Amino acid sequence: MRRRLLDRLLAARAAGQPVALVTDLGTGQQALVYPDAIEGETGLWDEDLALARQMLAEDRSGLVGESLFVQVNNPPLRLVVVGAVHIAQALAPLASLAGYAVTVIDPRGTFATEARFPGVALSTDWPDEALTALQPDARTAIVTLTHDPKLDDPALEAALGSAAFYIGALGSKKTHAKRLERLRSAGFQDNALSRIHGPLGLAIGAKTQAEIAVSILAQVIAARRGSLP
Repeated sequence: MRRRLLDRLLAARAAGQPVALVTDLGTGQQALVYPDAIEGETGLWDEDLALARQMLAEDRSGLVGESLFVQVNNPPLRLVVVGAVHIAQALAPLASLAGYAVTVIDPRGTFATEARFPGVALSTDWPDEALTALQPDARTAIVTLTHDPKLDDPALEAALGSAAFYIGALGSKKTHAKRLERLRSAGFQDNALSRIHGPLGLAIGAKTQAEIAVSILAQVIAARRGSLP
């Protein structure tokens, strides 16, 4: 690999930017394919470029045609959960199994403990401060579960200012309507507020905390795969 291309690849990795290294196995020429750009030595037909970008979106490395190898370099998928509540205890291990790096945020130290969330990254900072530090990107989902506007609202404001691909907030339709009114009063427009999924989760008739966790993760995955209605 040429040094300039290697430097660009390393820079993309450091910045958490999705990129695929495409190598022509016949000539050895290489190119970097981003979601919205391409650079390097080898040109790609439109069909090959589209397939490489599809593989990038699907986190899937492999051959395109007979001679192009696509090596996907994506930052990890992340799920940030605001509220170390019982639903979060069910959601965290489910999301981990689905390939998400999970962080649970709750300034209430008695809730966010290793005993309640073994092996899960925990933050006891205020939600907006914690999210600022985490810098949610386009491979991050954010879920608020506390039912407490003092915690959920700052988190949602920070989430709306990020590139997170999914934002969801637990609560009834009535609770969500009141939440949206508070956010409008804080200066957010309806086009921004439409990013918030509430009530949270797919409508699967979930009743128990574990079932609600499944419905939440299902909606996150549907958003990630572009299959939400």
